Amino acid sequence: MSRPWRQTLLIILVALLAGMAGTWLGPRILPAANGSGASLHASVHRDLDLSPAQTAQIEALERDFAVRRQALELEMRQANAELAAAIASEGAYGPKVTAAVDHFHGAMGELQKATIEHVFAMRAVLTPAQAARFDRTVVDTLTADPK
Repeated sequence: MSRPWRQTLLIILVALLAGMAGTWLGPRILPAANGSGASLHASVHRDLDLSPAQTAQIEALERDFAVRRQALELEMRQANAELAAAIASEGAYGPKVTAAVDHFHGAMGELQKATIEHVFAMRAVLTPAQAARFDRTVVDTLTADPK
């Protein structure tokens, strides 16, 4: 097999693995609640009987988080582009590929941290009874079988 074909095959393989990783990781970072396909945010609004003040606070948190999430997702896409370019130029698992993988993992880790911080920020708006229900939903979501 000639070198260009190996590089193309390697790029395709890495893209496939990245897609599989994203498919596996996505439900864990932004999980569906109760297996119903509804997001945790929808569950908060639907199931917790929020006061108007709580609704306003949580909607503000959601707007802020959406901006942060979008920026981190953009960084992950940029890291994937760096990875593709590194694979094409190095044709092996070299320093450029390693740096691009590390960049992607860093951005993905920051997204996960930001998501968890957002979950706790929403929780802080809730009454103790609402927080208990919210906690059960979060635990159920994180431990649900992702079929």
